[in-house]
Order: sequence, then C-alpha cells, then structure tokens
Amino acid sequence: MKQYPSIIGPSKAPHKPCIAFEKYDGSNMRFEWTRKNGWWKFGCKHRLIDETDLQFPDVKPLFLLDYASSVEESLLHSYKGLQKVTVFMEYLGDNSFAGMHDPTDEKRLVLIDVNIHKKGILGPKEFLSNFGYLDFCAALVYKGNLNLEFINDVRMGKLPVNEGVVCKGDKGHKLWMRKIKTLDYLKRLKKHFGKEWKQYWE
Repeated sequence: MKQYPSIIGPSKAPHKPCIAFEKYDGSNMRFEWTRKNGWWKFGCKHRLIDETDLQFPDVKPLFLLDYASSVEESLLHSYKGLQKVTVFMEYLGDNSFAGMHDPTDEKRLVLIDVNIHKKGILGPKEFLSNFGYLDFCAALVYKGNLNLEFINDVRMGKLPVNEGVVCKGDKGHKLWMRKIKTLDYLKRLKKHFGKEWKQYWE
C-alpha cells in the first residue's frame, strides 16, 4: 500500500507559483480502493490498520461511514476506467497536537491528497478541481509565488491556520511540496517536548 511522502521545510524551496493548503495537526491515514475490491486496505502512516488496532480502532469505521461514498463518487466521476487509487487523509480532533489525540474528542478526517495508480499524486490544480468542493477537503489558503514574504506571513501567523501550510506546485513527476509552520506552533512544541521539539518541526 502506497505511503505518503515526507515533506521537507521551506529551505531551498523553489520560488515558483504554488497553491498552499492548511497543514492539519493530526495523524496521516491512507485508504486504498480498487475496482475489484472497493475500499479494502486501511492504514496509518507506517502500517495497515483495522477495527482491532490499539491506536486507531475508529479510523476504518469512521472513513467507511462518513467519507468513503463521497470520495468514491468523486473518483468515478473524474476518472473513467479507474482501477486503483490511494487516498490520503489527516485524522484529528479539536485538541489533537503533534500526533497525540484526546480520547474524548470527536474525530474527523480531512482529505489532503489523492494518488492515482500509474499517475501519481495529483497536482494541486487537479486536486482542487475534482475534490475541492467536498466539505472535508483541505482548506485552500493561498495561490501565488512561494517567496520569502509568504513564508514570513505564515511564520508570523498572518494566515488562518493552526499548525501551518503545505505548498504544492507543478504536477505529475514534477510535483513538489514544502511545509511551513508557524512560530506559535514552534513555541508550543518547545513548551511540550523541551529538547525533543526538533522531531516535530520541519
């Protein structure tokens, strides 16, 4: 099952046109659909999961109940002859922080990327065109050049985001992504993790 790629920070980022989405402070999840089996594989970032998983027992039923049919409808409408796809979503609640989740929170999933078999992860324009109307799609926060001014605006908390943003540009094999986090989030990391904060930064 395809894993979500690691995204590096803005250091040496290409100063090119990009589309930036909110970066959600949760846990990365993946869901595989095939024409033969439907939704049949479910995983967190590094392993497969189901209802018996000790850490994420609710993720599979949550996806199947509230999200699967809408995602499948969008896929089949946009991609005729589709055979296999991996959908990436972020799992979180209102009090999630750095991969930790409050067990009393109501959890939700946010669609962040779609990987079409033999096509790869969709470019940001195609992703928005085909899935941006969904009310659980990652929020669009910026369209423009990935320049120092924008990076500084994110750092200083001038955009309506909690953790930061993920910037995406180009498409296909030229697709690139960079993440930028806020200084406020950095302060929270240092307060909670002390000297270990770098593990949760960029």
